[in-house]
Amino acid sequence: MIQIKDEFKKLIPALTPEEFKQLEQNCLDEGIREKIITWNGFIIDGHNRFEIATRWNLEYETEAKRFKDENEVKEWMINNQFGRRNLSNYQRSVLALELESVFKEKAKESKIEKITHFRNTNELLPMLAKPDTRKEIALIANVSHGTLDKVKVIKAKASEEIKAKLSTGEVSINQAYQDIKKEEKKEEQKVKKQEYEVRVETVTKNEFKVDIFNTENKFRIIYADPAWSYNDKQDTAQLGGAAKHYDTMSVSEICSLPVKEISEKDSVLFLWVTSPLLEDAFTVIKSWGFKYKTSFVWDKVKHNMGHYNSVRHEFLLIATKGSCVPDNKKLYDSVQIIERNNNHSEKPIEFLNIIDDIYTYGNKLEMFCRNIKKDKWYGWGNEI
Repeated sequence: MIQIKDEFKKLIPALTPEEFKQLEQNCLDEGIREKIITWNGFIIDGHNRFEIATRWNLEYETEAKRFKDENEVKEWMINNQFGRRNLSNYQRSVLALELESVFKEKAKESKIEKITHFRNTNELLPMLAKPDTRKEIALIANVSHGTLDKVKVIKAKASEEIKAKLSTGEVSINQAYQDIKKEEKKEEQKVKKQEYEVRVETVTKNEFKVDIFNTENKFRIIYADPAWSYNDKQDTAQLGGAAKHYDTMSVSEICSLPVKEISEKDSVLFLWVTSPLLEDAFTVIKSWGFKYKTSFVWDKVKHNMGHYNSVRHEFLLIATKGSCVPDNKKLYDSVQIIERNNNHSEKPIEFLNIIDDIYTYGNKLEMFCRNIKKDKWYGWGNEI
């Protein structure tokens, strides 16, 4: 009596309704010409023909094959599918991953046999080089190693609807994989945001004052207004001469700050710099482990003393480490027109508001600050 084993049937890529209808019509017109192949009474080739024969009471022939075990059966079935059908890359990859499982199971059985042989005889069997299973099955399936990696993720996480579209080629493997990764990223961000909100609610105001040389915190967002040294100690005006207002640092001193160590592997840096020191800012960005992306320009409206022109602007450079695109896709104007006040080097709170809006979670650190201006921001600086 012929039986159907679900484990075997699932190895056969399903026909589309149109394909099944065409096969059914062929069987009704011409009869079932190909034999239904069995092993130990279970169908291993011809599940669709058997279904059609049963439905329409058609005659068919069978042929029994002999295999050592189910692993050998599965290997034969998969290779038979590769040789007989026009399969999509997704279907070929799914079969290849099934074949990988078979190969791994056979390798495990072979290892057990060698151990048993050694225990019984004290005779070591020759050790063969360990095969690269993934590479081998990729060649058999005629797909790339990377495609198999993506399909493995898709098999585990995609919906049945997406898998059906992959089988027909309606959706590409790369598209399905990228959609899964986007959803995973969204979920990861959601979890991190929830964890962050719970964590910051338990931090007291004093704990937001941080020593960057002695902290276990890691920061996703870093906002820095370095104490750049201009070598201009003259007091040319009320706002002139940086060293007249605060302790300045050389570029090498700024570079040596442990920003690389206290920033998360995926983080963003907002770095203030004026035109004369713009070149030095890129040295700092690189030494801190970040890569420059873009900038804001602060138009201060009021005239400010300069050697070559009336300097009305300052740059807020944006750099990232790893992947740290904004959580909120709102695009702010790159030029922010905000009239400066008369406090030397003080930056408008509007920029912190922008950062809060586009980066909605994660530890946030303001470096070189005089006081903590915003809730849930950590602060570090001499005056703080």
